[in-house]
Amino acid sequence: MLTSRLPALLLALFMLGGCAGSAERAEPIRQALLGLGSSAAQQIGAVDALQPLEQQLLLLAAPEVDAELGLGVERVRESLTRALLGIAAPGPQVLDWRPDMADSTDPYQWRLESRLEASAPRLVLSDRELLPYRLTLTLLRPDDDTALWETHIDGAFDATAL
Repeated sequence: MLTSRLPALLLALFMLGGCAGSAERAEPIRQALLGLGSSAAQQIGAVDALQPLEQQLLLLAAPEVDAELGLGVERVRESLTRALLGIAAPGPQVLDWRPDMADSTDPYQWRLESRLEASAPRLVLSDRELLPYRLTLTLLRPDDDTALWETHIDGAFDATAL
């Protein structure tokens, strides 16, 4: 009876082991993006024009992400969205920006554009490789392409985590 269930038991253990391995691999990527999102949210939360934060609506445009970094647009967007929602309690509302929102003149709405790019070649260290990046954040009104605020965040991802 045990021998008839052994293949099913081995298959279940193999599948569980594969799931656990995938989660461990994804964790460093998630941590790197959470840190980046947190830094971005702190910078945005300090902008005088966005005070008080709880009255603001941030319209998050799809991030531009350099393919060399190996990160998808959706991963970066999710990280930024989560961090922006957690700036303060209560904090701003955050929605994905769509072109049909471009006619809004509401004084509490802001379009937030972001660009994540590799800022230098990989740095090879004795125990790992680092991939320098620059995140550019730009705050605009939904109906205007003139930047009202812009900042840059420089850092480096551990390439093995990507």
